[in-house]
Amino acid sequence: MTIPVFEPWNDPEAKPLIQFQNVTKRFGDFTAIDDLTIGIYEKEFFALLGPSGCGKTTMMRMLAGFETPSEGKIFLAGQDMAPVPPNKRATNMMFQSYALFPHLSIWENIAFGLKREGMAKPEISNRVDEMLRLTRLEKFASRKPHQISGGQRQRVALARSLAKKPKLLLLDEPLGALDKKLRQDTQFELMDIQEKTGTTFVIVTHDQEEAMTVASRVAVMDNGRIIQVATPDRIYETPNSVYVADFIGEVNIIGGTATPNGEDSYSIAWKDGQAPLNVKSPNPFSDGQPCHLAIRPEKVTITSDKPTDVDNAVEGKILDIAYLGNISTYHVELPSGAVIKAQSANTRRISRRAFTWEDTVWLSWTATAGVLLAE
Repeated sequence: MTIPVFEPWNDPEAKPLIQFQNVTKRFGDFTAIDDLTIGIYEKEFFALLGPSGCGKTTMMRMLAGFETPSEGKIFLAGQDMAPVPPNKRATNMMFQSYALFPHLSIWENIAFGLKREGMAKPEISNRVDEMLRLTRLEKFASRKPHQISGGQRQRVALARSLAKKPKLLLLDEPLGALDKKLRQDTQFELMDIQEKTGTTFVIVTHDQEEAMTVASRVAVMDNGRIIQVATPDRIYETPNSVYVADFIGEVNIIGGTATPNGEDSYSIAWKDGQAPLNVKSPNPFSDGQPCHLAIRPEKVTITSDKPTDVDNAVEGKILDIAYLGNISTYHVELPSGAVIKAQSANTRRISRRAFTWEDTVWLSWTATAGVLLAE
């Protein structure tokens, strides 16, 4: 059985659940969101990723109704959100602090919003029990928030947010307070819960790994603009700019000028005078055009002997080694002073490294290993 691929953004017939149309948000002289147009689809797990101050939280607060656009419109399921107050929107927001009521039990925390809406008692009971099962908190129902762990409190906040069956759940740095191991486990729980409920999730995070793990699509933001929106693998493998390549994961950025030398093929003269590099790129470049080659460290092979039959090979000396258990990252200084990072998997358990500091090594990569980007 073939599982259909979830890609509504590639379907010209699909209508987004959320539409930002030429939205600008100003605070005095400061422009937080700059002429933003984007669609987010039903059942998506959509991540807004960017550094502090890039506008991602402002975007989320406008969706929730806590801020209003200075210009442009926001639609939810085809309805203009401007006249709809926050408490009447089919959205819910889960805050980083969780904002649980310390004097109420877990059961009562989840039921709180439903009681405020005037839902009948039997319905509240059924809905809360359903949420406890979904978040695996049944046996903690009678405890108070201070009697459970941080990860469990996070799940209570999630259960409370989903209890009202919102069309859209907004998550503002929801895992920021958890330690690394728990955060990783909780990422998969979030994905599982999102899939089971079919609720559209929009998550704001500055954690690239988190965005890349949970999201169906990632929007990389900078200075109130979305620089690229794509699936995590496309964002990583084919960034559309030096900014995105540099922001996501580790990367080597090599500056130079391009000379076409065949179909989709270029010779790149480095700015620091190394031998020219051979690069294949579907992006067109004119003769002498400044460019940057973005190449991930895991795509660079490190060897002690000069490799043969490779597209690109450079010699250098190991400056630094970052041993991360599963992989080692080697920082190799070339004669020009440029430093290139190469990564290798530590697949075998050995008593000493194959390479150490000050070793002379060769770095090599294929013509298709990197992405050629305009200045």
